Amino acid sequence: MLSKKLLVRFVTACLFVCCFVFSGQEAFAQRDKIPTDEAIIKNGESLFKEYICNSCHAVDKKVVGPALAGVYDRREVDWIYSFVKSPGKMINDGDPQAVALFKEYNQIMPNQDLAEDQILAIMAYVRHTEENPPVEVVEKPTNGEVTAQSGGVPSEYLNVIMVTLIVVLVLLLIVLVIIINFVGRYLRDKKELSSDDEEIVNEKFSVTAFLKSPTVIGIITFLVVALAAKNVIDGLYTVGVQQGYAPTQPIPFSHELHAGVYEIDCQYCHTGVEIAKNANIPSVNICMNCHSEIKTDSPQIQKLYAAQESGRPIEWVRVHNLPDLAYFNHSQHVTVGEIECQTCHGEVQEMEVVKQFAPLTMGWCIDCHRNTDVNTQGNGYYDKLVEMHNATSKTPMKVADIGGLECAKCHY
Repeated sequence: MLSKKLLVRFVTACLFVCCFVFSGQEAFAQRDKIPTDEAIIKNGESLFKEYICNSCHAVDKKVVGPALAGVYDRREVDWIYSFVKSPGKMINDGDPQAVALFKEYNQIMPNQDLAEDQILAIMAYVRHTEENPPVEVVEKPTNGEVTAQSGGVPSEYLNVIMVTLIVVLVLLLIVLVIIINFVGRYLRDKKELSSDDEEIVNEKFSVTAFLKSPTVIGIITFLVVALAAKNVIDGLYTVGVQQGYAPTQPIPFSHELHAGVYEIDCQYCHTGVEIAKNANIPSVNICMNCHSEIKTDSPQIQKLYAAQESGRPIEWVRVHNLPDLAYFNHSQHVTVGEIECQTCHGEVQEMEVVKQFAPLTMGWCIDCHRNTDVNTQGNGYYDKLVEMHNATSKTPMKVADIGGLECAKCHY
């Protein structure tokens, strides 16, 4: 009897091991179906951001939905195709895996108008990211190094310099008083002084007379006029400058959450930034791409539904506003110049409430044109200009070298 029991247990264990091994082989066979071609991976990354998959999913962690790493090991590829295209239908049809996901996350993913090769490309990007996780590089500041953002000498150093100068001036004043007293005593001890000299030596210092003297009055008047003129000039320079402006919006929108945590690309909401002069303020339908399913009970999201039903746009308050006399083209800077949004708008992905980061003055723009290298790589338009520039200069070609300081570039 004992031998039969041992035999049964042995056979059961063998079957369990075989099932485990073959199921593992089947899982990795699913992984092997996912392409590793670099072009497909790059296309998948673009699609992942274009369809804002990253607003609900991350590769390595749960966000609104599950982590995507290993999804091709947990599900059949054909099942993934069907679920991405029509998740709601699969839930209504009673698919066990789709229903389990809905019960766990209490969200229904919007239907995605994606072809199977596009879904496969996204999975290729997920696999690549899973197998090659990005390494965060922490930059250690060098001792004594002044960064470009410091804008020159730190204010702490200026405070130390000012205090030092004041202390030195006070010490000089004390030394002068000591010298005057010493010289006065020496002259008073001399008996050969004339009556005029003796009158000067014995003359007592009068604060009132000193303050009423024409010299002191002239110096004080000059200082007051100079300070007043400086304040007036500084005030004139700030006319029209709204740096730090952060208006209250009709619906609180957190860029820190959407662009930072969920990593939604700026271009998804600001659709004109790569193709037009204006970046565009997002319309209600862009918000509804996500919020038709996400946080539908929120009072603030209800304002989106009200705007959609009424047909009236949400009256967002513009933060960055250039005067009409200045021409600025977003596509020229973002697409051709490959300037990052943060260059002008600051670290928006860290802002709970967006504010104007840069002064956006003419001087600020000119400094940028003087210091920014022209992105000439892969653009035949610049070949002749680069050749002519390199013939006369050894420094990289700046925007200023190709007409970036001409008045008509921005004012016409």
